[in-house]
Amino acid sequence: MNKRNKIIYWVLTGLICALMLMSASMYIFNYEEVKPLFIAFGYPTYIIYPLAFAKILGVIAILTRKSKTLTEWAYAGFFFDLVLAFFAHYMIEDGGQMAAAVGCVLLLGSYFMSKKVFPAK
Repeated sequence: MNKRNKIIYWVLTGLICALMLMSASMYIFNYEEVKPLFIAFGYPTYIIYPLAFAKILGVIAILTRKSKTLTEWAYAGFFFDLVLAFFAHYMIEDGGQMAAAVGCVLLLGSYFMSKKVFPAK
């Protein structure tokens, strides 16, 4: 049972971290393509690079698990990012909300499995 939980945790965590890293790399390397989306969402474009940096730091916090507090904050930050992304895509009707919804499922699965794999001491 414990080995199965670890496998599920690492698969979900790997997928959500890959999604966040792909998003961050898109923000960094395709800035000019991302900028019109942020404008359409009504978000300021100056947050694109800091958001990419925050996503990279969140992935590091979740994968290393060096600090329980940082890990919890990283999960919370990703949750807020994905919920806001879902509604932003929904409001401009561009179809991008499905990626955010899948991200939420992966994130919540990773978070709740982490509670089983790494119980509080």
